Amino acid sequence: MRIFYFLDAEWRPALGCTEPASIAFAAATAGTMADGEVRSAHLRCDPRIYKNCYAVGIPHSEGKTGILWALALGASLPEGSHGLECFREVTPEVLAQAGRLVRAGLLTVEVDSGRTDLLVDCRVHRAGGVGRTVIEGEHTRVVRLERDGRPMPLPEREPGVASADAPARVRFELAQMSFGELVDLSRTVEAADIERLREGARLNQAIAHHGLSLFPRSFFHLTGNDSVTRLSRLVCAGVYARMSGEDFSVMTLAGSGNKGITTSVPLTSWGEDNGHPQRRIMEALVLSLLVTSATTHNLGALSAVCGCSNAAGIGLAAGLVHLEGGDDRHISLAMNNMVGNVTGMICDGAKIGCAMKTMTSVDAAFRAMALAMSGIGIPETDGIIGLDGRESLYNLGRIARKGMVATDSEILRIMQEKLRRGNEPVQ
Repeated sequence: MRIFYFLDAEWRPALGCTEPASIAFAAATAGTMADGEVRSAHLRCDPRIYKNCYAVGIPHSEGKTGILWALALGASLPEGSHGLECFREVTPEVLAQAGRLVRAGLLTVEVDSGRTDLLVDCRVHRAGGVGRTVIEGEHTRVVRLERDGRPMPLPEREPGVASADAPARVRFELAQMSFGELVDLSRTVEAADIERLREGARLNQAIAHHGLSLFPRSFFHLTGNDSVTRLSRLVCAGVYARMSGEDFSVMTLAGSGNKGITTSVPLTSWGEDNGHPQRRIMEALVLSLLVTSATTHNLGALSAVCGCSNAAGIGLAAGLVHLEGGDDRHISLAMNNMVGNVTGMICDGAKIGCAMKTMTSVDAAFRAMALAMSGIGIPETDGIIGLDGRESLYNLGRIARKGMVATDSEILRIMQEKLRRGNEPVQ
């Protein structure tokens, strides 16, 4: 595998949370299948898309949140070619049209509780007909387009842009590699790759530093000012800003902007603050991204467990070990330390509360690295810890994919009960 191919598939820009952006992109694309005034829109989605859209903020929406607004804004957009940055095209006129759809009750959302993979199936009814877009597996992977029930040609892939199937293939391939092979791969990073990595890190640093301005001074006083706390707080600020719908694009990782922030912001900052060579920092960042994507394969693109802790936090720990001069044995110890610590942190949807979880995961990653570099790792006799770090990650995947199915279902039921009480934030 070449690093540029990995970056094409997994290191991609987005504005706002990727789940509402995926819905808006699907609705906007469906809307292009017909002309005239929007009369209604219907969304069918998997449970995890639903929970990740339930309370998250939407950029350019004057503080609107939730799945109905994502659907309404997408259906009101003039066209759907901007992918996961489609919210940048929201104008006052689009916002007003979306508001009319919400207030008139012209939007319906159906959760397909039997789906375990990503699904966004959107129909937009306009005066001139009905359009439909179906997205499966990944946030922009369009598998079906319809106009008035008739199949339409799928959009052609732009030159130089990875196919929609590439992320899943990349994650699978990485998950088969040993830590030593992942380290070797990270060392093949080239000058063009480094520029793309730096640009993504700059985007993520920008929203993180902006996010600090959203916190009261008392938060800084109470949380302390040591190096690790400052970096975990910086990540927390970036995720808080993103989940609030602030107008900053981020570089996503494995379909998640929060994963991108959690890996890149503390790793590049720590490396620069401690005088590590730029080449070493970029290799460590690549390794962090590779391990996060490999772990995402074990967990699933959307998971019952918090991806920032159980994927990005794990990737960050691996990158920190490499930055500090550790080898694959130390990485394996760090993986055991992370799996023994953060496994089980649930994902109850994208929202500002994710910021607190990322702060916890960054702190855990630094502790895991520090122990591993001292030769200390949670032993295989403990709980779900495996013979080595790779087996621990596999066991983590078993917990996420099988063991927490009932937990995920209960989370969805709680959210739906809140909806029936009229407490959904979009109202």
